[in-house]
Amino acid sequence: MPFLIAILGLLGAAAIWWYRLKYMSDAAREVADVVGRVQGNIRRKKLRKQAALSPLTAIDDPVVAAATLITAIVAEQGPVLPKREAVLREVIAQIADGQKKTDEAVVYAKWAAAQVDDTTIVIDKLAPFLRERLDPHERDDLLKMLNRVAQGGEQGLRIADQRMLRLRQKLGFEVN
Repeated sequence: MPFLIAILGLLGAAAIWWYRLKYMSDAAREVADVVGRVQGNIRRKKLRKQAALSPLTAIDDPVVAAATLITAIVAEQGPVLPKREAVLREVIAQIADGQKKTDEAVVYAKWAAAQVDDTTIVIDKLAPFLRERLDPHERDDLLKMLNRVAQGGEQGLRIADQRMLRLRQKLGFEVN
């Protein structure tokens, strides 16, 4: 009889330890899941940030960059309506090699501007690119093009002074 009680005691102790180990492994698994979710959220946030910039980093043509920059600044005030888009096409046609290039630049510009929520990011990414590829006279023409598109269309837009100041700085103009 004492032998049977000892065996039952050992089985009971083994069951308690088995239950405790199972409980600890479940807790460890939950902690690992939480850590994995946190790491996944961090990775996804980083990817979202990169994806937000990718339409801009893919630009390698000054015509497309100029069209995107102008579109983003003008679209900040609201959607680019057909009359303003016509003015944009007219302005871009002056610097593009042909109608096909103009269409490509305007379509990409509208898409890229819609993908990036913050106009400051567009200015910060594209203005240095344009500064490297344009001479001072062409950069001044770019500002005139922007003003022409802003004033064209259904009603004229007033571009925020801070946007123009930032754009002028990033294009390499002296700003007081």
